[in-house]
Amino acid sequence: MTVRIVTDSASDLPQEMAEALDIVVVPLHVRFGADELVDRHQLSVAEFWARCAASADLPETAAPSPGAFKSAFDDLLAEGADGVVCVTLSAKLSATNEAASQAARAMDDPAAVTVLDSFSVTMGQGLVAVAAAEAAADGASMGSVVDAAESTRERLTVCGVIDSLENLRRGGRIGGAAAALGTLLSIKPVIEVRGGVVEQESRQRTRAKSLRYLAQKVRSAAPLERLAVVNAQAPDFNEFLRMVDDVRSTKPVVVGEIGPVIGTHAGPGTIGVAWVRERR
Repeated sequence: MTVRIVTDSASDLPQEMAEALDIVVVPLHVRFGADELVDRHQLSVAEFWARCAASADLPETAAPSPGAFKSAFDDLLAEGADGVVCVTLSAKLSATNEAASQAARAMDDPAAVTVLDSFSVTMGQGLVAVAAAEAAADGASMGSVVDAAESTRERLTVCGVIDSLENLRRGGRIGGAAAALGTLLSIKPVIEVRGGVVEQESRQRTRAKSLRYLAQKVRSAAPLERLAVVNAQAPDFNEFLRMVDDVRSTKPVVVGEIGPVIGTHAGPGTIGVAWVRERR
């Protein structure tokens, strides 16, 4: 049986990694005022951050249409796939999962497509898709591919350091009073994705403390099966990479960029880490 994997661009999968694993990435859209651009196709990561720096307005993101997902599913089945597993951005954060689910229900054979909520964001979502793709490449059945993705999701943690609360405030993720207090106290929050939503994990008084706290959190989670570290134009990203350089994982460590979808809400300077604990 040949199973193919689809995900969306909120996964922040490096292009070369997606290509190597034959993962199809369906793009979300990003709006700057009246301009609506297709993530990664009409708007690169570098172009996104340049636009953000030049604009006073926060961009907005929009889920792919059901038609975009259905086109991806149809193409893969036409190429000879026996089934498709689609791993999406958390349904609690975006309509992307519902769009993919609508597309699956519209298929001539709905059983040919399984849509899986990653309950995650950025490379947390990406690692779930990667686990599914590796199982598929080994010739696993549809059920076994889904099992691999679900097992990875159950052992997954995603945390990050947010440089500023401003984007979260402007995007309606936190209240104005909390953002003002956080800015006044120079709080650098450490966030965690829990149950598909973003929660505050801790509050640190300086960025240096928040990065050290995050690095120690990664170390304490070992042994790891997978580890990914991403950033949104963080000037101290290499310094953080050195902090976790001694953390080992069974699979190669993935280093990447936070793209437009997650970057819109997290803001520049964000550093994120996704890890999957080894099976016990």
